[in-house]
Amino acid sequence: MSLPVVNLDVFLHDADSQQAREECKRASDALVEYGALVVRDSRVTESENSTFLDLLEEYFSQPAQLLKADERPEVGYQVGVTLENTEKPKCASSAPCLAVIAQLAPEERPLDVSGHAADPKCRFFWKMQTPPPYATAYPSLNMPNVVPKEFACEWPETLNRWGERMRDAVEGVAEMAAVGFGLDRSVFKEAGAYGPHLLAPTASDLQKYGKKDTILAGFHTDLNFLTIHGRSRYPGLHIWARNTGKRIAVKIPEGCLLVQAGRQLEHLSGGLVKAGYHEVVVNDATLQAMERIRPTGRPLIRISSTFFYHLSSDFTLRPIDALERDAETRCETEGELGGKEHYEVMKVGQQVENELRQIALMT
Repeated sequence: MSLPVVNLDVFLHDADSQQAREECKRASDALVEYGALVVRDSRVTESENSTFLDLLEEYFSQPAQLLKADERPEVGYQVGVTLENTEKPKCASSAPCLAVIAQLAPEERPLDVSGHAADPKCRFFWKMQTPPPYATAYPSLNMPNVVPKEFACEWPETLNRWGERMRDAVEGVAEMAAVGFGLDRSVFKEAGAYGPHLLAPTASDLQKYGKKDTILAGFHTDLNFLTIHGRSRYPGLHIWARNTGKRIAVKIPEGCLLVQAGRQLEHLSGGLVKAGYHEVVVNDATLQAMERIRPTGRPLIRISSTFFYHLSSDFTLRPIDALERDAETRCETEGELGGKEHYEVMKVGQQVENELRQIALMT
């Protein structure tokens, strides 16, 4: 099964055209039905993605003691590096999440996260934020970036360039989804105007963790509004379509990006859109990529080109009436993942801190 492909170029060319409106409806429908979509954006180039991946492979090839200098645990690892075996998959201990796994057919389930203490992946958070013009109530979520000492020359330029591509694309999807839902085009974009957006490359050392059926990132959903992924050199990302419960091995066509719904969109839509479940594992396709890349001399490090789009930390998160009504009238389809939830009114910053505690990044 493949995900719907939405053409962002059509929307950027003429947002008021009939074709653009149809693409917007396809975007919102895909988020409701699948929790995910593929977006085509001609501004995304493979060469910029390759430059980004090369730099991150070299960075994560450094010894752990050098990487550790870029850690900031005092702010919940929300800038700088997070080393392996730090972040815990929420679904290893979350009863509602384990219930979702239980309702999947055995052949469609993720690799078993019970007893999976922490993910062996590393991560780097690079803030792509317009600083709020007010004193935020959540300063630890809005900290300045960390620039690695050994890469000070090329790091900001390379990450900012690729981060801008990702942010522009996901912000365009947010606008398209708003139009598709019958809302004002800018409603989501304005809510995220000062969001602590994160370019968040994830690194997995396949020399150490390259055995088949190794869990690199355990079954989970993302806590932010929308997540967008560029193409990785190594397969291994599986997602679950909300409406079928089927596991999908993700393949992103060139010039495209994968977008998934996060918990903030689920909350804002009153459950009309559900956050997308996914995992990253070592599978046969990962092993084949390793054998193909090994002779090139490149580090055997799987980099995910990931960007987390957040709503502003001080924005009040409450379901939008029209979307909540649609959620209440939606007929649950056979095999649909997750049950009905109550979404409390809270600040986005509070929601983020709550989720960070569940995955052991904040005490």
